[in-house]
Amino acid sequence: MAGGPPVLLGLRDAAMAGPGPAGPLPAWATNKLGGTADWVPAVRARPPRCARCGRALVLLVQVYCPLERSPAHRALHVFACAAPRCWGAARSWKVLRSHYSQAQDERTRGAGVTQKQESNFAAKDWCEDADDWGACDGAEPPACASLELLGLKEAVSSEMECASQLQQLHLSEPAPGPAPQDTHPAASQEMGMAVPDPAPVFQPFYINVVDEEDYMGLLDTDHANKLLKEYQQRECVDLEQMMSESFAGEGGNEKYEKSEVKNWDYTFHKFMKRISVCPEQILRYSWDGQPLFITCPPANLEQGIPACSNCGSSRVFEFQLMPMMVSMLQSDSDLSVEFGTVIVYTCERSCWPTNHQTPLEEFIFVQEDPDQRLFK
Repeated sequence: MAGGPPVLLGLRDAAMAGPGPAGPLPAWATNKLGGTADWVPAVRARPPRCARCGRALVLLVQVYCPLERSPAHRALHVFACAAPRCWGAARSWKVLRSHYSQAQDERTRGAGVTQKQESNFAAKDWCEDADDWGACDGAEPPACASLELLGLKEAVSSEMECASQLQQLHLSEPAPGPAPQDTHPAASQEMGMAVPDPAPVFQPFYINVVDEEDYMGLLDTDHANKLLKEYQQRECVDLEQMMSESFAGEGGNEKYEKSEVKNWDYTFHKFMKRISVCPEQILRYSWDGQPLFITCPPANLEQGIPACSNCGSSRVFEFQLMPMMVSMLQSDSDLSVEFGTVIVYTCERSCWPTNHQTPLEEFIFVQEDPDQRLFK
C-alpha cells in the first residue's frame, strides 16, 4: 500500500437492465461482471473456446482500463470454461486485450455512424466527468489520486435502482511473472476462436471501483472475522499467534520461519487478512503492483511468465479475480465457475500492432481455492 502502486477494488454493483449500459457510455467502456463481451471499435473476435475440452468459454469480467501514459482506449476480457473438470486448468481460461484510438477512427470512418458516435470521447475525459471522486485540479486528495489511476463515470441502470459508478482504470507503468505445469499457454499460441455458438452467459452486473486505501475502516469486518474463526476451528490453527509471528515486522523481513505454521497456512492467512477490509471485493487492480496469492505460488512463477508474443516485452501484474466473485456470478441455468484467485499479467508496453483488428492474448495464472466453503 504505502510506497507501492495504488490498489483498486472492484465490487459488484447493480444488475444491468439490458444487454448494454444505461447512460451515455458505450458498452465497451463499461466495467462489468458477466454478460457478453463488448469489443472496442475496429476489433472483432469470435467467442473463444476451451483449449482443454473445446467448449465455448463464458465471459467473467470486462475491464475498461486505459493507461494514463496513453491516449488509447483499452479493454481486457477474462473468459473461463464452465465445465467443472476445467476450472483449475489455466488453459481453460483466456484473457484478451484490445485497444482503440482516435487515429483508428480516422481509418475506419466508413464503418458506420453508430461506431463513430460511440467512440467519440477520449480516455482523458473520465477524470473530468467523475463527479463522485472530487475535483481533479491542484493538490490531489486520496480519492482524486485514485482517479489518475482510474477515471470514473456514473451510470444509472434504471429509475428503480441506485446509480452505479462506472469507472475506468488509469494506471502508469509495469513488472513481471509465472508458469508451473498447467499454466495458461503462452500468448503466442492460438486463441482457440471458433464458429459462433449460443455461448453461455452470466447475468451482467456493473462493477463499482473503489480505492483500497480509502475503503479501509468504512466496512464492517465482522464477516471476515467470522470466516477466520471458522477456519481456525476447522483447521485447529491459532490465527492470533500466526498474526503476531508472521506480521511482526510487515514491510521488512517477515519472520514467519520460526512459526510452525506451514507456508500454505501463512499465505492463506495473509490473503484473508488483506481482504478483510473489504470482503466483498471481486477484483483487485494494481498495474505493476503485487498480486495477492491465496496459496504459496510455485518458486519459479516469475521466470515462467512468458514475454509478450507481439513485442517481446516482459509482462507485469495488472489485476486479479477474487474468490468472492464465485458466489456473485448468477445465471438462469446451472452455469458456474469456481476458483481461488485468477491472476492476469499483461505486456508492460501495452503494445498494439498498427491496424490490428483482433484482440491479443495475455497470460493468466490460476490458483484453486484451498477451501471453497469460506466464500459461499
